[in-house]
Amino acid sequence: MIVGLTFDIREEYLKQGYSQEETAELDSPVTIGSIQNAIKSAGHEVIQIGSVKNLIKAISKGYRWDIVFNISEGIRGQGREALVPALLDHYGIPYTFSCPLTMVTTLDKPTAKIIARNEGVPTPEYFVVSKGENIKKKAEKMKFPLFVKPAAEGSGKGISENSIVHSVVDLEKECSSLWRVFDQPLLVETFLHGREYTTALIENDDGIEIIGTAEVIYNENAEGEVYSLSNKEKYETRIRYEIVNGRKSEECAELSKAIWRAFSCRDCARVDFREDENGKVEFLEINPLPGLNPLRSDLPIIASLVDLGYNELILKILQSALKRLKKDKV
Repeated sequence: MIVGLTFDIREEYLKQGYSQEETAELDSPVTIGSIQNAIKSAGHEVIQIGSVKNLIKAISKGYRWDIVFNISEGIRGQGREALVPALLDHYGIPYTFSCPLTMVTTLDKPTAKIIARNEGVPTPEYFVVSKGENIKKKAEKMKFPLFVKPAAEGSGKGISENSIVHSVVDLEKECSSLWRVFDQPLLVETFLHGREYTTALIENDDGIEIIGTAEVIYNENAEGEVYSLSNKEKYETRIRYEIVNGRKSEECAELSKAIWRAFSCRDCARVDFREDENGKVEFLEINPLPGLNPLRSDLPIIASLVDLGYNELILKILQSALKRLKKDKV
């Protein structure tokens, strides 16, 4: 079987003048090589395609693949994660992970919260603020501290210890700071003080399987108790992950499955939660295109903590997509 591989290499975009923060979601040659080796271990041929621009050129020249393993994040716009899936859908080329609609609605965090609430999944109170709007008026019904972040970013982009604000003055200052970097609305929500969790899900022959739920624990030298870009990039010394069992694990699993179904996720995803002051687990966001760096990304870390090897993880994702392909051909 010929498997195409779509991706965005961070270094290539840095050379084009994009910043470290703008390219935070993008991948390294290590990730690409690891995925390729995992797929090859099952006897498949792997063709590296690269970015959406390369994909367009390849398709226009008549190249085709039996399936595409897609991890392309894109670089601009709220529809950036949907570009490759939409293009592949148009040409009838099967691929891994979720469809364009799922990619768009999950990247936009306010939209994701609306969908979650419609499914009865608890999520922190929030409002959305754009440039020029009266921040003080929007915040008057909210209880501080609040947490502010870009409405449509991932990988901790725009998140720092300053994301937790304790007054309107702090909120206005942080909003102004974020708008200087991110030209988009901001999500402002109640900050939850409790424990933080991330749950990994994957499809198998029986439906949705929970790989595991890990608690995200911040060490003393972490940049506050927030999953910031800085903490993620220096996680080896700042963060540790511990698998959660028992009632809390079951609670996260149940909510994760509800979120998965609400967004019609496919193949694999990761869902983030945090507890409020009473220990109630609330939904923060979902990532239907989780990072796959074998050492640094949350999903492979969770897999390793439950003794699921990296190659096995990648092949499970591929097998889920191939199973869908077989159903489509019936």
